[in-house]
Amino acid sequence: MTTIAVEHETLSTAQALNRALRDALAEDPTVLVFGEDVGPLGGVFRVTDGLTAEFGEDRCFDTPLAEAGIAGFAVGLAMNGMRPVMEMQFDAFAYPAFEQVVSHIAKMRNRTRGRVELPLVMRVPYAGGIGGVEHHCDSSEAYFAHTPGLHVVAPSNPADAYSLLRDAIASPDPVVFLEPKKLYWAKGDVALRSGREPGIGTAVVRRQGTDATLIAYGSSVPVAIEAAEVAARDGRSLQVVDLRSLVPFDDATVCGAVESTGRAVVVAEAAGFASVASEIAARVGERCFHSLSAPVRRVTGFDIPYPPPKLEHLQLPSVDRILDAVDDLQWEDA
Repeated sequence: MTTIAVEHETLSTAQALNRALRDALAEDPTVLVFGEDVGPLGGVFRVTDGLTAEFGEDRCFDTPLAEAGIAGFAVGLAMNGMRPVMEMQFDAFAYPAFEQVVSHIAKMRNRTRGRVELPLVMRVPYAGGIGGVEHHCDSSEAYFAHTPGLHVVAPSNPADAYSLLRDAIASPDPVVFLEPKKLYWAKGDVALRSGREPGIGTAVVRRQGTDATLIAYGSSVPVAIEAAEVAARDGRSLQVVDLRSLVPFDDATVCGAVESTGRAVVVAEAAGFASVASEIAARVGERCFHSLSAPVRRVTGFDIPYPPPKLEHLQLPSVDRILDAVDDLQWEDA
């Protein structure tokens, strides 16, 4: 039996993303990285640090401050054999590009009956937790997940940041890659292209449990894990599922986890009305109805514009809010 050596490094999420971009640029001459201040500066969060110096201004370069133009430029490149990776500097800054995303990026394969692929990635730093102001902390995943033709992923740790971005760049379909800003500095062990990590469309059970299942993605996953650890000290066993991929959605893993516990709480930063959390709750309710001992609960952001930095701790899902929702899962019937 041949043993394949896998290189591991301890990296922050930002470093893991940087390494994924560097490896993709080195391996594939059709990969291009561009956006606002991603060149010599290395991006606001330094995710593209050093790439221009290493690969030149033809491979990693700055664009004008025109998000619709950035997205349209990416469409043309992808139609002509390139694999563009564009960065939207902040979540809410992506909105000017939304017409390009919905009308062209998401529809090109269907419009051409499969003859034209758009292998492009739109990187979006998203969500709160960094003390940012309005237009810098939106959770815009529902807009993209609601748009047929897009893949939407949200890593929760450095290992997934690396592997999912490599998979996104290699995908023949357009991928919206949501990067939780408050996790950019979180560190973890990263397997560098072992080929054994779960791909896009696969959820992962991060913590086993028997009493209830917490379903989360992106920046909400560490909070859910912390809530499970606190609950364990009180004798309650909570399972944590990390979705990793919003589209495609892994119904099998999610439903298997919920059916094993009979109770579910969905945790997400975005406002709760008409949200990804709403869709998850609906899917679980439809598919796991006969296994549920209580209605599916949601712990989300409130249905308000994102608050000022000093109030964001009230907006974001917290351990206490999650445990309150768990306490409401009709335990008297257990």
